[in-house]
Amino acid sequence: MFKDVTVGQYYPANSIIHKLDPRTKINFTFLFIIALFLVNTFTGYIVAFLFLISIILLSKIPIKYILKGIKGLIFIILLTVLINLFITPGTPKYQFWIFVITEEGLHLAVFMALRLIFLVTGTSIMTLTTSPIALTDGIEYLLKRVPIVKIYAHELAMMMTIALRFIPTLMEEADKIMKAQKARGADFETGNLIARAKNLIPLLVPLFIGAFRRADELAIAMEARCYRGGENRTRLKELAYSLRDFYSYMITLGMIVAIVITRYYYIW
Repeated sequence: MFKDVTVGQYYPANSIIHKLDPRTKINFTFLFIIALFLVNTFTGYIVAFLFLISIILLSKIPIKYILKGIKGLIFIILLTVLINLFITPGTPKYQFWIFVITEEGLHLAVFMALRLIFLVTGTSIMTLTTSPIALTDGIEYLLKRVPIVKIYAHELAMMMTIALRFIPTLMEEADKIMKAQKARGADFETGNLIARAKNLIPLLVPLFIGAFRRADELAIAMEARCYRGGENRTRLKELAYSLRDFYSYMITLGMIVAIVITRYYYIW
């Protein structure tokens, strides 16, 4: 289960998406998320799917690797589908015992499932195609344009990047701890909800201890390298937009326009 988490990982490849400026990819992610919340028709989701699959093919990331990241969220997706399926009021379509499935609930359940899948895939592409250093520089540059947080832009960017970077590391460590506890007789899969929550204590305690230990080691390593934050900090590679970034913005805006058109002028 933990090995299926791809958020925060970097997949090295020689693709045009990897070569884009990190600010372009961060802005693309935000625009894509906004566009997904504008979609209210199947045609809009088809547009978003075609755009997303084109990005995946251009990034040269294997489709199986992308699907592996979605696999870890199957439970959340199914729970969201069931909640929207049985709770949404509307015109009854199917009925089983006390459960009634409405046409509106069916449409909303499908839309929410597609939205979650596209959200996870879109954000994963950003981290999979952007190195941690480039991602930090891109976030810092964009935060400096926000008046409220620009003073702490570097610190916030560093914390966000470290948090993303350590997600797969912590998941890998949790998987190792779980296997070790199972070898000692721990049971994480039987019993009711309360019993399962109690059984997670042998997993969570060493995981938190390991996380604090890694944080302390990282702080010591940064101090040993004379890290002093973003003040007067220079970079080996300065961020610079290129022509391909301009084309990427145009294509992304074209996708948003197409989704807006499907929202207001074509219903299906």
